[in-house]
Amino acid sequence: MKTWLTAIALAAASPLAQAAGPALVVHQDPNCGCCSGWVEHMRESGFQVTAISSTDMASVKQKLGVPMPLASCHTGVLQDTGQIIEGHVPANVVRKLLADSSVKGVAAPGMPLNAPGMGALDGNLVTVDFDGKPFSRD
Repeated sequence: MKTWLTAIALAAASPLAQAAGPALVVHQDPNCGCCSGWVEHMRESGFQVTAISSTDMASVKQKLGVPMPLASCHTGVLQDTGQIIEGHVPANVVRKLLADSSVKGVAAPGMPLNAPGMGALDGNLVTVDFDGKPFSRD
């Protein structure tokens, strides 16, 4: 009986069991540690993340239509909706984005210290939509 329960627990923790979450492709500089921290935050929050290394992030952002004043170090694309996540946007805000198909993308511009991958969330991180309007607080 113990072996059976252990097998169930291991299966639930496996990447295949977690693959049911929203799929996200993240373009990131291969030398950026905070990008990897954000990717891990998203995976821990149930997202299925594929990370792609890119040494020309400016071209990626231009191709995806990220407004340059909102730029950060990495850019994500939700596979089901095509919506864009720019920078260290918390997972709960990405879930809110998924619920609103009228919003093209959200951003946590720059490198905010109170964002996933950068530091502890403190409830004061303000994210914006691609028009620069506040979208959500973490």
